Amino acid sequence: MVTFSVALALLIVGYIVYGGFVNRIFAPDSQHTTPAVAMNDGVDYMPLPTWKIFMIQFLNIAGLGPIFGAIMGAQFGTASYLWIVIGTLLAGAVHDFFSGCLSIRNDGANLPELIGKYLGTSAKTAMNLLSIVLMVLVGAVFVSGPAELLAGMTHHAVDINFWIVAIFIYYILATLLPVDKIIGRIYPVFAIALLFMAFGVLLMLYVKSPALPEIWEGFGTKYDQSPIFPMMFVSIACGAISGFHATQSPLMARCMKSERHCRPIFYGAMVTEGIVALVWAAAATWFFGEHGTVDAATGIPYSGAKVATLISKEWLGTIGGIVAILGIVAAPITSGDTALRSARLIIADFLHMEQKSMRHRLMICLPLFIVTAATLVYSLADADGFKIIWRYFAWCNQTLSVFTLWAITIYLVRERKPYIITLIPALFMTCVSVTYICIAPEGFKLPQAAAYSIGGIAVLTAFVWFAVWKRELRVEQAA
Repeated sequence: MVTFSVALALLIVGYIVYGGFVNRIFAPDSQHTTPAVAMNDGVDYMPLPTWKIFMIQFLNIAGLGPIFGAIMGAQFGTASYLWIVIGTLLAGAVHDFFSGCLSIRNDGANLPELIGKYLGTSAKTAMNLLSIVLMVLVGAVFVSGPAELLAGMTHHAVDINFWIVAIFIYYILATLLPVDKIIGRIYPVFAIALLFMAFGVLLMLYVKSPALPEIWEGFGTKYDQSPIFPMMFVSIACGAISGFHATQSPLMARCMKSERHCRPIFYGAMVTEGIVALVWAAAATWFFGEHGTVDAATGIPYSGAKVATLISKEWLGTIGGIVAILGIVAAPITSGDTALRSARLIIADFLHMEQKSMRHRLMICLPLFIVTAATLVYSLADADGFKIIWRYFAWCNQTLSVFTLWAITIYLVRERKPYIITLIPALFMTCVSVTYICIAPEGFKLPQAAAYSIGGIAVLTAFVWFAVWKRELRVEQAA
C-alpha cells in the first residue's frame, strides 16, 4: 500500500504545486469577458455555476478510460501507478488546462480551430477529420460497456439490446437540446454516483489493506506480455492523458463566467480523473493477484466490466455496489453524449452554420447519428468488432493529444512563456503514437526493433522541425 499511498498523495500535492505553477504561466484574467457572457445563445454558449461546470467537465472526460483502461493497464504492474501520476500531472492536466484556456481566449473555439491557428490550415483540416472520426468512435464504443452493466442489474427480459437502444436515444436528445436542459440537470447526479464509486473503492482499499505490489518488489509487466512501451501508454489514456479531453474543454469554456475558474475546472477535473484511475488500477492489481486474468470457470479473460462489477459488489455490498456500478455506467454515457455534441459543433464551425436553430442542428446530427449507429452495429455484429474499433479509438485518441500538445507549445513560444512544460510531453506522446501504430496488431505489425526505431526517428524529426521553426520565428521577431 506504500506505493499506492505515495502516488495518491503526489496527485493531490501536484494539483496544488504544479497546477499553481501552470496557472501562473497562463495568467488568467478575471476582467476578460468570457464567451459565455459575450456570445450567450441559450444553446451552447451560456453561463453555468462553476461547481456544475466542474461536474460536467469531470463526467465529459471520465469515460471508460479511468476505469476499464486502468483495469487493463494494471496488468502491467506498478508501472501503471507511475504513468497515472506522471501522465496526469505533467501531461494530461496541462493538456486539458491549456486547451480550455485557449478556447476561452478565442471565443470558445473548438479544438480544430485552435490547432489551425497555431499549426496551420493543413493541420486544421486533418484535425477536423480526426476529431469527427474520434467523436463517432467514442459515441459507438461508449454504448455497449454501460449497456452490458445495466443488463446485468435488471431482469433478463430487459436485455443488453434494450439498453443499447435506450442509451442511443439519450445520446440523440443530449446532442440536440440546449446544454442546460439535460446535461446541466442530470450530470450532477451522475457525478455524485461516480465520485461515490471512487471514494467507496478507495476507502475499502484502506479498510481491507490488500497486499498490493510495491515498486521496489518488481517494476513492469506482471500479467500482460505485451511490451509496456507503447501499449500501457495507450491502454491508460483517460487516466493520464487523452486527446479526447481537448475536444471537451471547449464545451465548458463556452459556459464559464470567469477565467479564474480554469484551474479547478480543467486542471482539477483531470487530477480527479487521475485519482479515479489510480484507485481502479490498485483495485484491479489486487483482483488479478487473487483471481488471475482469466475466469477459471469459463476460460475467458476478465473484461473491464466484469472486474469492476465483481469488485464493486464484493467490497461495497449490494446497495453500495449498485450505486458504484451506476457511477461506472454514468462515466461512459456522459462522455458519449458530449462526444456527439462536440462533433456537431465541430462540423457547424467548419460549415459556418449557426446552431441556435433546431433545423440546423438536425441537418448536422441526422447523418452523424446514422454513421455512429452503423459503427455501433458493426462493433456488435462481429466477435472482434468492438475490440478493433476500441483499438482504433485508442490510437486516434492519443494522436489527437499529440497535435494538441504541439499547438500549445507553439502558443507558449509565441507568448514567450516556458514552453518546456508541453514540449517534453509533445515529444513523448509523438513517440507513443507513432510506435503504437507501427507495432500494434491493427497497425503495421512491425517487429519491436523496427517500431522503436521509427518512433525515435519521428521524435527526432519533430524536434528538428520545432527547432527550425523557432529559429525562423526569432529572425522574424528580430526584424
